[in-house]
Amino acid sequence: MKYNALPGYKLIWIWIYGIAMAYIESAIVVYLRAIYYPGGFSFPLKIIPVSMAMVEIGREAMTMVMLLAIALLAGRNIRQRISLFIMSFGIWDIFYYVWLKIFLNWPPSLLSWDILYLIPVPWTGPVLAPVLVSLVIITAAFLILSLDNRNIHLAPTKLEWILIIFTAFAIFTSFIFDFQNIIHHGLPAPFRWDIFFGGLIPGIIVFLRRYYLAVHGNGKKM
Repeated sequence: MKYNALPGYKLIWIWIYGIAMAYIESAIVVYLRAIYYPGGFSFPLKIIPVSMAMVEIGREAMTMVMLLAIALLAGRNIRQRISLFIMSFGIWDIFYYVWLKIFLNWPPSLLSWDILYLIPVPWTGPVLAPVLVSLVIITAAFLILSLDNRNIHLAPTKLEWILIIFTAFAIFTSFIFDFQNIIHHGLPAPFRWDIFFGGLIPGIIVFLRRYYLAVHGNGKKM
């Protein structure tokens, strides 16, 4: 094993940690829905006390801290740490819905709407959208780690970094596009799949191109 290679057991524990974190997250949501949505979760969102909302926002922030902490502890370099963070995030996100399905038989379908995140404003969208993002980032993390174990770096160009940032911004925009309506207790408008895929697909293409060039030792600029 190369000095900087990530041991396989660490990857296994990242998965265990992400699945366990998802259990805790979904258990908390089970309690919240029992309190605020006894008839089952649906839009429009219920009004909750400001103090409770602040606790919920803090919980979400601390979840990110915990996922970051395990990545920083497990990784041996910046590439591994970033990869392990996005991998654990994707695992946590997917298994959050797996556990909710086990506990509450929810969501009824992948097109069911959910409140995804609250920072800095409410994120909403069909469950399918964050699941797709999670599958993509888990796959990307695996590929980056496989290269890193062979001492190969992706080394994106400036243009590729710009496109990657654009991808993240477009996906983020699709999730918060309707937040003003949501915070005023409206029903969700149709999800902006055009914005979502308009960011996700170019990001996938850029990553796969850079991965191919890295594997074949071709460092040409775009």
